[in-house]
Amino acid sequence: MKIQDKNMLYYGDNLEVMRKRIPDESVDLCYIDPPFNSKRSYNQIYLNVGEDKAQAQAFIDTWSWDSLAVQGYQEIILNSGGRFTAQVIELVKGLRNVIKEGSLLAYLVSMTLRITEIHRVLKKTGSFYLHCDPTCSHYLKLILDAVFCPNGGDFLNEIIWQRYSRPKGSQFDAKKFGSATDTIFFYSKSSAYKFYLDKVKISIDDDEINKRYNLADEKGRYYSGPLLRSSSMGERPNLVYEYKGFTPGPEGWRMTKEKLVEIDTQGDMFWTSSGIPRRKVRPKENPGITLGNLWSDIEAIGSQAKERLGYPTQKPEALLERIIKAGSNEGDMVLDAYCGCGTTVAVAERLKRNWTGIDITYQSISLVLKRLEDSFGKKVLRKILLDGIPKDVESARALAEKKDDRLRKEFEKWALLTYTNNRAVVNDKKGADKGIDGTAWFLTSGTDTGKAVFQVKSGNVNRATIAALRGDMEREKAQLSVLITLNPPTKPMREEAVTAGVYHHPMMNRDYDRISIVTVEELIEDRKRFEMPTGIDVVKKAPKKSGEQQAKLV
Repeated sequence: MKIQDKNMLYYGDNLEVMRKRIPDESVDLCYIDPPFNSKRSYNQIYLNVGEDKAQAQAFIDTWSWDSLAVQGYQEIILNSGGRFTAQVIELVKGLRNVIKEGSLLAYLVSMTLRITEIHRVLKKTGSFYLHCDPTCSHYLKLILDAVFCPNGGDFLNEIIWQRYSRPKGSQFDAKKFGSATDTIFFYSKSSAYKFYLDKVKISIDDDEINKRYNLADEKGRYYSGPLLRSSSMGERPNLVYEYKGFTPGPEGWRMTKEKLVEIDTQGDMFWTSSGIPRRKVRPKENPGITLGNLWSDIEAIGSQAKERLGYPTQKPEALLERIIKAGSNEGDMVLDAYCGCGTTVAVAERLKRNWTGIDITYQSISLVLKRLEDSFGKKVLRKILLDGIPKDVESARALAEKKDDRLRKEFEKWALLTYTNNRAVVNDKKGADKGIDGTAWFLTSGTDTGKAVFQVKSGNVNRATIAALRGDMEREKAQLSVLITLNPPTKPMREEAVTAGVYHHPMMNRDYDRISIVTVEELIEDRKRFEMPTGIDVVKKAPKKSGEQQAKLV
């Protein structure tokens, strides 16, 4: 299949995006790692640049029974658009009776809406992997069963991913067994789903091969393979026959006599000291260990791992490589509706799949773009169509005026990260930002750094806005400050900015205005960006990719 010219990266609510942008039966494989209803806030960790390691909120995994949840619930029980199975409707009504209205039901309603859309966009040959933990896995499986099974789909596996081989120290303090596993539910859209188990065998290293293949004959090394007689297949009289003085029990041999003779003639049969026939298995016949549903060979990303980006729920590339290889081919479409820091789309890109990613936060979108550029070079960005990013002042204003609480600071994040090319740390403290929405650092010598602070405004601005920013800049001991404004600045604002003077950059031997005013129109139409030429990255670079990384897979 030909790889499409463009991959899609959507900035917005995945429910709205899937309903409006993704056609029926257009996706070969979907993996999601959604919030788990953990009742926690997750922070993105920035690099240590000039001061203590900074953090900013990546997403909040806390749910409430609000107007959005009520709207979703009504949509399901009234079967809006005929989207929902009878089983889904009755399940959600039953859950409301049992667990009552509240955080848990709000979360499950949200997931039901989105799982239903994922089922719609999957091809008949498609498969779905939902990554979760024990917090709500039992409820999520009920929802998955109600969505997939009545329509010809099926539950295939509950994959247990053992994230850690050793419990963390803090787990010894809890009055329960330590938690070291996640769950990945595997479902198919129909019985015709794609699945390639042979592509994801676990490789055997040289030491293990030497240990395993520890016998030898004139043809080379082998190890004691499976019994040639059956031991647990039930009575099979058609395969009960005598061979070289040995007759198996009522379960018979594992194969016909003709096949058994062929194996023996090739020198690949031997008899144990107790007279039991076995097959010789040679290294070329066993290129890897066939995978089961317990995945204990892939560790979670450690604090010093090269692929670690500082995103709180980042998953290892080896995990996604296994899933994508098992359920798709080159040129197939892979969807991640909660793409976070972009592990799924980065692996899909490396494995030559087409991909679509969706996320509701601009922090994630900017991190995905940076990760792809760091890994594959600038040319990869030319193959990506961005949707949902403000393209004019009108769409920027629409983003600023969104009523959804989840998007409260999205306009600020978009403006700040776009202007600084993802080099700023977002200040996400509610009501406590002291006028500062973000900070960036730049080199002033080989070892020293300067600081720039940023403020983003979507409402009215005036001279007092600049005066306050000047005070904030001095309080933060910053050399530079920038106001990004949706509305045009007034003449008194520009005059007030001039009174702050200039900063002389010692390395560049050049003067910069201490206070700059940038409009959203300039940000979009003129592509105006933070000009400090020696800016410091605050997000870790993703490793360069050269060729296909196998990551413990054959």
